[in-house]
Amino acid sequence: MSNTTYRLLDIMKREVLRLGTKPMYLFCMIIAPLFSYIFFASLMESGLPTDLPAGVVDLDNTSTTRNIIRNLDAFQQTKIVSHYSSLNEARKAVQKGDIYAFYYIPEGTTEKALASRQPKISFYTNYSYLIAGSLIYRDMKMMSELAGGAIGRATLYAKGATEKQAMGFLQPIVIDTHPIGNPWLNYSVYLCNTIFPGILMLIIFLTTTYTLGSELKDNTSKELMRMADGSILKALAGKIFPQTMVFLVMATFQNVLLYGFMHIPCNGGIGTMMLAGVLLVLSSQALGIFFFGLFGAMRLALSTSSLWGVISFSISGFTFPVMAMHPTLQALSNLFPLRHYFLIYVNQALNGYPIIYAWKSVAALLLFMILPCFILKRMKHIMENYTYLP
Repeated sequence: MSNTTYRLLDIMKREVLRLGTKPMYLFCMIIAPLFSYIFFASLMESGLPTDLPAGVVDLDNTSTTRNIIRNLDAFQQTKIVSHYSSLNEARKAVQKGDIYAFYYIPEGTTEKALASRQPKISFYTNYSYLIAGSLIYRDMKMMSELAGGAIGRATLYAKGATEKQAMGFLQPIVIDTHPIGNPWLNYSVYLCNTIFPGILMLIIFLTTTYTLGSELKDNTSKELMRMADGSILKALAGKIFPQTMVFLVMATFQNVLLYGFMHIPCNGGIGTMMLAGVLLVLSSQALGIFFFGLFGAMRLALSTSSLWGVISFSISGFTFPVMAMHPTLQALSNLFPLRHYFLIYVNQALNGYPIIYAWKSVAALLLFMILPCFILKRMKHIMENYTYLP
């Protein structure tokens, strides 16, 4: 073997020893990702939250309104847990967090409905909890429409209309909806495919910057450079490679868990998502090296890495569409690896298009990998001359 190979192997052995003797690395690189995967996978195992607690204020208390309440309670997402005697009492229950919403039926509702005097019923939802509030609001709104339709249909039947005539009057246009990509409206499909790689990316940022900064903190950076014959490329390659292997295993496990065990749709094949995972790991490590070389201080590099990782969740587009953001934010979204991973996921796993249609995102992740080339000279200077400042 050549001298370069020997040097690289020596640095890798040194790094493996450092990783094995510091429990923090075990926690950050293996335990934390695995815990996050298992936690979110089990949290959203049912796909959608069910039996969300709601209340009712039924001041009319007729057989019609009681039937409405029973039908509302039959919805999968809503569970009627309490009946309140006044609007104020139900409001206090929402404020205390006992229920997420309540359905208000004023006195005389049935009488007004039968007399076609347009009674008003109300529902109040706590939108501080966006998902819970949205789901219960949907159920309550649907129940109100169904109740209104049932009363209208009964009135039309009483006037001699046939069922076809009554339904044509109540619903002149029939809506046939087809959710594409996630027809089950499963929150696990919606969230896990970006939360899992996002958490892994954030951990890679922090671990990469910390492991480089620890050389300065432990005053071992000059020793590392001597082992690398003064070559910063050898030093970085030997030091980062063992972590790369661990993170690639975590990325592989993530994809096997998502598409093999959780059976989340992967129309383009798991192979392309494995490739996307490799690109995400390498680009995240490159960005972490770039941050450390740019600032030259572990504290600033860690702060920037954590900020960059957290912002990635908001700007990647899986919660709020990038196309609806301000043009400046649309441009800035391209500076985050998670954004391009998300586009590959949409293209490959959801839509099942050939990988060529995601070439821009693949090229962007490859461009992230060359960022360390711009700070190699500065990185060498840092390793050979800087002193750690707490």
